[in-house]
Amino acid sequence: MTDSLYSRRALLRYGAYGAGAAALAGTAASWDRLTGADIPGRDDGSLVVATLGSAFAPAGVRALVDGFRRLHPGIKVRINAVQAVDWSDFFAKILTQIAAGTAPDLVYVATEGVQLFARHLGVPLDRWVRRDAAELREYFADVHPSLVESMMYEGSLYQLPIEFNAADMYLNTRVLRRAGADFPAGDWTRDDFTALLRRMKKASDSHFTPYFWTNRLWGGVVPWLFANGTNLLAESKAPGGSWLWDAFYPADRRQGRGGGFRWTTPQATDDLVVEAYDYLAALVRDGLCTRPEGGNGQNLIGVFSTGRVGVIPAGGFWAGGLHLAGMRADGFDVQYFPRRHTQRHQFGAAGYALLRTSKKQDAAWEFIKYSARRDTLSKLFTTNQTTPARRSMLTGDRYRETGPAHWRVFYDTLDRFPDTGPIPAPPQVAEVTQVLLKHTGTALSSPGSVGPALRRMQDDLEKAMERDV
Repeated sequence: MTDSLYSRRALLRYGAYGAGAAALAGTAASWDRLTGADIPGRDDGSLVVATLGSAFAPAGVRALVDGFRRLHPGIKVRINAVQAVDWSDFFAKILTQIAAGTAPDLVYVATEGVQLFARHLGVPLDRWVRRDAAELREYFADVHPSLVESMMYEGSLYQLPIEFNAADMYLNTRVLRRAGADFPAGDWTRDDFTALLRRMKKASDSHFTPYFWTNRLWGGVVPWLFANGTNLLAESKAPGGSWLWDAFYPADRRQGRGGGFRWTTPQATDDLVVEAYDYLAALVRDGLCTRPEGGNGQNLIGVFSTGRVGVIPAGGFWAGGLHLAGMRADGFDVQYFPRRHTQRHQFGAAGYALLRTSKKQDAAWEFIKYSARRDTLSKLFTTNQTTPARRSMLTGDRYRETGPAHWRVFYDTLDRFPDTGPIPAPPQVAEVTQVLLKHTGTALSSPGSVGPALRRMQDDLEKAMERDV
């Protein structure tokens, strides 16, 4: 695996929508204490924007700040690039800043933190969106409503999505050729997927693993649950949101939209959930995939680029990462996640959340708007380290050098499968994530473990969801 900063950013994004907010578990009960006023003398008048330190290239950050200053010379901006191992660590460090009275004005928040921040620390953007509707009409026309809905909570909008990544399937084309297999069709099924893995295994040596996956909320077991027509928690829509949908989306694109997602009753022992785990257990038993604890994000690029793995679930961010790892544009390709009972996909998105402690909320809103502009994102996302939320940015030119050939899959995952939705991330996401990772590892650790592990998962999820964070 390459040791470049860019590849570390790519791997952080692999965990950005799944490794998530586990570190928040010990602090979630202390929100009142964490929202103190700024300590006198530590405010130099700048709008402070907190980002994950290695999430963006330095040149992109400079372009973002310089462009905003030219447009708003009266607003000083300071980017607080918080150095963190992953998003879990990042969120924990932001909470530490808040507790110390040095809260930023804006925080870059991924899906698993959206409802957590919205419920306790965030400011709804509704009044500014209504006021600047004419200016924002072009933005919403360019952004899929599923991404916008994932940033809503109980009828209000808390973030403008600027990037996302859906869990699609990356395939090593050299391994495909070795197995004498064709690239799969977009409507392939789980059975087709299994047959392909068997074919790859037969054509390879004992050091080869057909399917590699990691134990995370994003890209782990959840996409298999979605394809099976189920979810870890019962899913519904909050009422409201018509103020946004009616203003910015035509009738056919706003149909079925609400005020954001609600994830409530745990359903780990549901038959469809059990079926998905039984399927993964069978893949492990037959040597077609790793156990979830058998690998992590640090060696994903290496095992895939060298042909030791044939298929890995990942998002658009991986195109740039594989390119910098030395893979040719034709060395890999991407296809939709295979169908089981449905072909619904999961995604994670990210944008800037405005904190209630901010004394510069109007200035912060101007930064949020600027960060979502097409010209701004074109400068920030100069390489394919993510999937831009703006549909118009996905072009052949963007992927000509890095690949993959089927780059349209990245945004078509939303367009072709409109029920595609975010990973389950309620305000109790820290506890939910811990429970999922723990019992998924146990469920697939040995034959016969699925049933008992899922029963324990159900009990622990029920306790987690009862907690009023």
